[in-house]
Amino acid sequence: MEYFFQNVLNALQWGSFYALIALGYTLVYGVLSLINFAHGDIFMVGAYVAYFAATMFLGEVGLGPGVTLALIVPLTMLATACVGVALERIAYRPLRRKGAHRLYVVITALMCGLILENGNLALLGASRKSFPELVPTTVYAFAGLSVTNLKLAVIATAVAAFAVLHFIVTKTKIGLAMRGIAWDSFAIPLMGVPPDRIIVFTFILGSGMAGLAGVMFAMAYPVLEPYMGALIGWKAFIAAVIGGIGDIRGAFLGGFLLAFLEIGVAAVFPSTMRDLIAFSVLLVFMWQRPTGVFGVARNQKI
Repeated sequence: MEYFFQNVLNALQWGSFYALIALGYTLVYGVLSLINFAHGDIFMVGAYVAYFAATMFLGEVGLGPGVTLALIVPLTMLATACVGVALERIAYRPLRRKGAHRLYVVITALMCGLILENGNLALLGASRKSFPELVPTTVYAFAGLSVTNLKLAVIATAVAAFAVLHFIVTKTKIGLAMRGIAWDSFAIPLMGVPPDRIIVFTFILGSGMAGLAGVMFAMAYPVLEPYMGALIGWKAFIAAVIGGIGDIRGAFLGGFLLAFLEIGVAAVFPSTMRDLIAFSVLLVFMWQRPTGVFGVARNQKI
């Protein structure tokens, strides 16, 4: 039983990473019906921004670890928000205004992700970077279980991020505008709502969540490399699809469902079988319910 609950704690941590990244996927898709495949690489950019900022604040500026952490979180979210807005302005908006087919937009998103990955590789090289320790790891033991302060922080951050995003989308005027664009993007300008501003705000929110996930991931697993965002980005996208892409509740729930499945497989079978069995089960799930848990069927092509 202790082994079971220990794996539950591990799954909650991984699910928190998936959920934070999946929230960005689902926000953009919910407003634009666009799958921003570059989102996982924005997560990677966030981890690197946090690394360079933390190194500078600790070394050249001489700040303490606590102050450094307090500074790099908003700085990283701001930087990744700028990356997301830049992609929207340079890559996606021109295609949207030309009325390009969704297939071209998807291909553009894939290319943007590759540019971020290989741009990082060309500028910084393939060598891995070690993220400095900002918070000493403390292990709490109770009832035969052990959990670290970082693991608890990751879980609490994911829950707080979900609560904030859910409040913005469901309780604020700008959230109402986001839902309005998702419902009818052609009618919303007639109501005096500037769609470009709402779309930019959506990218700010989604990319900021990717930056936040990058900081938390770098602190929990302090080894960075240029392709770190590829696999976790794809898994977060799958998590968003499982929950019902376009629904914030679905992204949050899907992240934890995927993590529980992965950790559960790894606990029973050899770890090399984890992705194979987990994704096979998910394939069967999607075959039975292609819209995900909270998704609604739409008559459109991607």
